[in-house]
Amino acid sequence: MINRVRRLRKERLMTLEALAERSGVTKSYLSKVERGQSVPSIAVCASLAKALEVPLDSLFADADELSEVTVTRAAERRALTSPDEPGTRYEGMALGAGAKGMTPFMLYPPLDDGPAAFRDHPGEEFVFVHAGRVELVLPSRAITLDPGDCAYFKATTPHRLRSLGTTRATVLLLVSSDYDAPDGAWPPHSRLP
Repeated sequence: MINRVRRLRKERLMTLEALAERSGVTKSYLSKVERGQSVPSIAVCASLAKALEVPLDSLFADADELSEVTVTRAAERRALTSPDEPGTRYEGMALGAGAKGMTPFMLYPPLDDGPAAFRDHPGEEFVFVHAGRVELVLPSRAITLDPGDCAYFKATTPHRLRSLGTTRATVLLLVSSDYDAPDGAWPPHSRLP
C-alpha cells in the first residue's frame, strides 16, 4: 500500500501537504505511511481514498492483479498489518477484484479496549463475527456480538471493536464507500478497482 498512496498522489499532481489537508491526516503521519513506517487504519485509508478520489481497495491492489472474478483462499489473504500489531489486525481479501462497491477484510480486534480511539469514516460497514466474541463500542452504547451475529451501520458513527475473552475474535468486515462519482461511475483508471 505504501507505494500506491504515493503513486496515486503523484498521478494527481498533489503535494504531500495537499493530500494531508484534503484527507484530514497530518503531513507527518502521511509521510510515515508513504515511507512504510506506519500502517493506517481502515478509517484513515477511507479518508485517503476519498481525498484521492479512488475506491478504497485501490490502495491495496496493484492494477496488474485485477480480474473479473477473484477467489481468495484462506491461506492467501494478504496481511495489511504486522502480526505483532497490538491493535486491530487486518487481512485483505478480494484485492484483485475489479470495480466493486464494498471492500472485504478479515479483522482481528484487539483484546484490550484500552485507550483506542473511536474511528469514523464515510460509507457503511457490515461486521460478521466468524469466531469468538466481540464488542462493538459506539459513543452511546456497547453491543456484544457472538459467532454468527452481525451488525450493519453508517461508518460516520464513531465506532471501535474489541475482542472479548482470551483470544482475538475473527470478524468479516465489509466497508462500502460513499464516493460520489458522476452518473454512479467509478473514476476512469485503466485497471484500478
